[in-house]
Amino acid sequence: MQPPESNTVHAAGDAHEPLRGGFTSTRFVLVEPSHPGNVGAAARALKTMGFSRLVLVAPRVPQVQLDPEAIAMASGADDVLAAAHIVPTLADALIGTQWSLALTARMREYGPPPGAPRQAVQDACRQVAHGDIALVFGNERTGLSNEDVERCSALAHIPANPAYSSLNLAQAVQVLAYELRVAYLDGEGAGLALPAAGDGAAGGAGASGTPLATSDDIERMYVHLENALIALDFLDPANPKKLMSRLRRLFARSGLEREEVNIVRGIAKHILMLKGKGGAK
Repeated sequence: MQPPESNTVHAAGDAHEPLRGGFTSTRFVLVEPSHPGNVGAAARALKTMGFSRLVLVAPRVPQVQLDPEAIAMASGADDVLAAAHIVPTLADALIGTQWSLALTARMREYGPPPGAPRQAVQDACRQVAHGDIALVFGNERTGLSNEDVERCSALAHIPANPAYSSLNLAQAVQVLAYELRVAYLDGEGAGLALPAAGDGAAGGAGASGTPLATSDDIERMYVHLENALIALDFLDPANPKKLMSRLRRLFARSGLEREEVNIVRGIAKHILMLKGKGGAK
């Protein structure tokens, strides 16, 4: 369903602009979206800015791509909506990503330190040269859980009017998609983000030239490390407090390379072997 022409503002540029570089390496992840209309509007927001990869984590309406309200709000971005990938958990949505940005409307005690969208997308430009990245948005009512925030590499907050800071989910997607589009085009002029000076070569290399760790590599490291700390009696699983949350925040600031993750897992493996627990996979 196409809204009246007077209600539609068309983005400037070539209607057949090719999608490449950062545009095809960036996932927009909606965690447990409640309203089909917001999903459709988010698909429209992505297409107007040249993006196409929409991932839905456990949407309230299971077949939301077929929902009439979602299709109506997509308003011509039916292809982005239809191609949306549905997964059960955020961990599944982040598989294979090198870096992820969580969008939140409130400050968190733990998790990466927050930045404004314009600052955050500069980091995205540097990271997308290494592989896939993801922008993660929470549920319309409750936002992202602390666990979801801690799973991401960085955190951003849209500095809206403090007297009325409520942003619709699709509006938040539009803000970040616009900022990211501008940053990608400024980075090279053809939609390909370039690594910053001092970064390693593109294709997954960090500052030292070794490959960056993916999100799933890092999550396996946390499981391995947690098991080792429990074996040492340093972490009490019945009363864990915030130890793993603090460790996640520490590692999130470092931009872990694959070799560094392997070192931490090697240490954990030897601790478990010495404690007779075996090496976690």
